Amino acid sequence: MVAFAGQVKAQGIKVGYANVDYILSQLPDSKVVNTQLEEYQKQLGSQLQAKYATLEAKAGEYEAMRGTMTPDARAKAEEELRTLQEGFQQFQADAEQSLQKKRVELLSPVYDKIQASIDKVAAAEGFAFILRSSSLLFASEANENISNKVLADLGVEVKEEGEE
Repeated sequence: MVAFAGQVKAQGIKVGYANVDYILSQLPDSKVVNTQLEEYQKQLGSQLQAKYATLEAKAGEYEAMRGTMTPDARAKAEEELRTLQEGFQQFQADAEQSLQKKRVELLSPVYDKIQASIDKVAAAEGFAFILRSSSLLFASEANENISNKVLADLGVEVKEEGEE
């Protein structure tokens, strides 16, 4: 990376970087997405709690009646409990996957918007490369960070350091 940076500087190629996570955190779209994800997560959580309550109730019924059950009835009740437990675990796994899928679905347009703005700012500023700051090992000049320029392009007012 250091050798690449040295070659780039020697050739006069302009390289910048952007902090996409920072840009995302500053966008109003991000707050909307987070609200939608929280609502979706609450829905899934309610469904999960209902399934758990059903499982707990059936387990309680089984424990209360177990001593008076015939061996066949006990086996049938235990199988029903196993099925409910497996269904609960499967729903829990599916809910996690569904939440992740929803996150990607909601954030993809926002990331596309950020990328379009990075492309626009990079072209306007004459950058040959824009790196993601999370993978950046070293930056020699602070003005190579285009994050605030991208935010400005997206219409987000950025407070300078020290401003409240």
